Amino acid sequence: MSDERPDIVDWVHFEKSRAELGPGFIRILSYFKEDGVKSIAQIESAMREQNTTDLVLPAHTLKGEARQLGAEPLAKIAELIESTARFCVESHRFPDELVPEVVELRRLFTDTIALFDKETNPLLTRDRPAGFGRKVGNQGFGRI
Repeated sequence: MSDERPDIVDWVHFEKSRAELGPGFIRILSYFKEDGVKSIAQIESAMREQNTTDLVLPAHTLKGEARQLGAEPLAKIAELIESTARFCVESHRFPDELVPEVVELRRLFTDTIALFDKETNPLLTRDRPAGFGRKVGNQGFGRI
């Protein structure tokens, strides 16, 4: 995930947003997760139903929220979906050519969320204990 795609989050932008939003940052991040899941489901549904109009709003929403948090590659795919769908609404056709982008959108969103979680959740970054029965380093303490 992050080793394969290290450039999917602009960490400078992410940290700037984090500082600007202060204590509300985690709440905004949780909204991004919730809204993103809904937006992607709506986009995928619109593609299955070949409903061009229903592609526009969720792609627009995802684009804006992703940009706010520094997830520019995700925002660019959402923007492409949005702009192509808007053009296709005007030209009265369905954008079949967006299928690969819609598939990539879910993968990229999942990878982005995993990176955000790793960055903001201290429990995900701590070393895990070896498990039950692990050797304790001070076993000889106090023994003669």
